[in-house]
Amino acid sequence: MGYSIIDREKARIEFRVFAYQKEKVSLLLQTKHGEKIIPMEQEEAHIYSTVVEGLGLDLLYKFRIENEGNYPDPYSNYQPQGVHGFSQIIDHASYSWNDKEWKGIDLDKLIIYELHTGTFSPEGTFRGVVNKLDYLLELGINAIELMPVTQTPGRWNWGYDGANLFSVNKNYGTPDDLKYLVDTCHQKGIGVILDVVYNHLGPEGNYLPVYGPYFTEKHKTAWGAAVNYDDNFSEYTRAMALENIRFWLEEYHIDCLRLDAIHTIMDESSRHILQEMSSTAKEVSQKTGRKIFLIAETDENDVKVINPPEKGGYGIDAQWMDDFHHIIHSFLTGEKGGYYQDYGRLEGLEKAFKNYLYTGEFSQFWQKNRGTDASQNPGYQFVVSLQNHDQVGNRARGGRISALVDFHFLKAAAGLIFLSPYIPLLFMGEEYAEKNPFLFFTDYEDSELQSAVSEGRRKEFKDFNWDEIPDPQDEQSFFNSKLTPRENWTKENQWIFNFYRDLINLRKKHPALMHLEKENTEARVNSEQKIVEVKRWNNDKKLRALINMGEEEIPLEVTSGRQIFNSEWKQYGGKIEGDSSTLYKGNMIIFEES
Repeated sequence: MGYSIIDREKARIEFRVFAYQKEKVSLLLQTKHGEKIIPMEQEEAHIYSTVVEGLGLDLLYKFRIENEGNYPDPYSNYQPQGVHGFSQIIDHASYSWNDKEWKGIDLDKLIIYELHTGTFSPEGTFRGVVNKLDYLLELGINAIELMPVTQTPGRWNWGYDGANLFSVNKNYGTPDDLKYLVDTCHQKGIGVILDVVYNHLGPEGNYLPVYGPYFTEKHKTAWGAAVNYDDNFSEYTRAMALENIRFWLEEYHIDCLRLDAIHTIMDESSRHILQEMSSTAKEVSQKTGRKIFLIAETDENDVKVINPPEKGGYGIDAQWMDDFHHIIHSFLTGEKGGYYQDYGRLEGLEKAFKNYLYTGEFSQFWQKNRGTDASQNPGYQFVVSLQNHDQVGNRARGGRISALVDFHFLKAAAGLIFLSPYIPLLFMGEEYAEKNPFLFFTDYEDSELQSAVSEGRRKEFKDFNWDEIPDPQDEQSFFNSKLTPRENWTKENQWIFNFYRDLINLRKKHPALMHLEKENTEARVNSEQKIVEVKRWNNDKKLRALINMGEEEIPLEVTSGRQIFNSEWKQYGGKIEGDSSTLYKGNMIIFEES
């Protein structure tokens, strides 16, 4: 559906739209001489089309549904006037790519940096991200993950309220600006992951229901009626979602798509839409010769998501693993509200270094048995983090872990992430202990939504007993979430950055860490002293790490091997140079053993 440019020289463009049970549909063009209406022919049941020629390749248009109104194209690639405005034709073939040598990054080599385009740089644009790529290379990451970039209402948004699956948010730049960002990343050896949302659309600017049964009352979600993947006429919704997968991977050369909250995608079809998405991505990978992946966000601890179809799975390449984060966070902060009530014991790391923590046990929070056994799934099928946009932004005041725990424990916690046999993910600012919050912010234009989102935010997190929740509609919620410019860093910021940079470098280069094999990993917890011991090995290359998660200083016993990394070295804000005979509070020491 949408449009296709048939002849660029003649500016010949075909428009097609699915308009369920509509008697008359027209194409409404916005030209220099005013609006022009062109009737569309019904080529088959519910499908209308027309061809225009000689009017240019940057046309602004809407579809007019008789007796109902004028609406943006549900397949719109760009909304220069916002979610309610005219759609614009984008000639994707006009961009000249410079990444022909790029073949992608292996899944098990990924070190991901999640960022929000609007708050990551002073400019808050795709070009602003480009300006900071050399900084990210200095840090050592090799993939950025962009929170959703589809068009949302107003001036700013997290992105998960997108109204057009195929659009590029005008607040961040043009489609060519996004291509330039991806292109530049590839030339610098950085992969690009894009967050996409197939479980709901935003509450403002979502005109899909006007066009047809893209939603169904057959299932209920937190957002109301579910996206229609298995009810009458669901073939149009499924086709749209699969075309969207191809669109981002082919037109924008995206390397990986992160599928938002897939546990809220309802589908009882014989072949689940997630399996079709996986197949589609693999087809594009084979066609382009690039390594392409899908990563799912899910809270169900279900290996069905990542197992191949021959094992009854959907074939998604990897998934987020919340258990690892929750154990560390709840232990360090002492928080027991909401889902944290199921965690808090440091001993859980012994299991979490090889598996989910919940593999079928009863969850107090969910009030049911939760999880499956993932011990046979390789480590590179799981993404772990100390922070991400949800774990920071879904707090009352958007507090980062750096605002919640002692400086020394920041390093200890990060050490656990990078010592794990999983794919590590950093959230922007984590690498230098950013203190500015990352708040939930919106800029809805609808007055009822403005009030509803403020009230809904307070109700959503009542189980956590958090108060003083900033208003998402207050523009300061956005501006307060901007990252601190590097020129304004403190010594502590630089120390933490040095720590992350060197730890990432060790992770990328040491044979015992760079291969994500859980069978070559062992974690032990001394409950009394609160010491976590982690062993990683690869053939004769062996590492042993001691992480002190307690307050007491512990004398080190005589141990084999040499110290190759110590979080208490002076360049990381510590007190020592060289080897240490003491495991200080929050201290991590890594030994290389023969």
